[in-house]
Amino acid sequence: MSEQEIVKRLYAALDKGESAVLCSLIFKAGSGPRDPGAKMLVTADGKATGTIGGGGMERLLIGKAMGVMERGKPETYHFAMGVPAREGMIPVNSKCGGEVKIYMDPIRPDPRLVIMGSGWIAQAVARYATECNFEIIVVDDAESARADWFPEGATIINDKYPESLEQVDIRKSDYVAMLHGETTFELAGLRHSVKAQPAYIGLLGSGNKLKEHVKHLKSEGFDADVVETIKGPIGHDISAETPEEIGVSIVAELIQKKRG
Repeated sequence: MSEQEIVKRLYAALDKGESAVLCSLIFKAGSGPRDPGAKMLVTADGKATGTIGGGGMERLLIGKAMGVMERGKPETYHFAMGVPAREGMIPVNSKCGGEVKIYMDPIRPDPRLVIMGSGWIAQAVARYATECNFEIIVVDDAESARADWFPEGATIINDKYPESLEQVDIRKSDYVAMLHGETTFELAGLRHSVKAQPAYIGLLGSGNKLKEHVKHLKSEGFDADVVETIKGPIGHDISAETPEEIGVSIVAELIQKKRG
């Protein structure tokens, strides 16, 4: 498997909003199946592209990579391949007679923020989130959903709602901010979001509104575990009053979520 194929598989995963872990052999002493520089990619479905060790070692590497993917932090593992394992080393049932170090680097897709609504708060959130490297998608059928009121590069979907939601392919890694205010609009957008199970769904408004929306969605048969992940009121409690202050509180919460 060439490095080019590994890179293609990585970009394909990121384009779908999925994370992956790039495993690189960075050290070898004695005998081993591959030399330093060898790479293997592990994707969210637990499949490997390329190889570093093969056999039992590869299964072990995939398991370690899935843990790295979940934690989101790079890690290095030291394997003893048929030689006595010193402290900190992981023994591998192998006849190679050497040792290797594998660096595992989790790679996540660029964050996308789907903003449902286009009022003053939505505009403030879009500005600040863009500066924090979120890709912005705005969904609304109001006149305020116009490109010149949002940051350059934002995708504006200003068609008949809720039919326009069909144009929004929410990914697992996406963040959704429901910043509209009208019940029918919110419920339609939340239905679409809950089905996709994104990384985050936040609702503007009171805790009571959230409680009623959650109750409504559950009554329609939506997965209770997913529905209960909806965050509301969206944003950190910093006594914000103006649209700009509320925007800061919301983006701060998004950053905290993104950083784990």
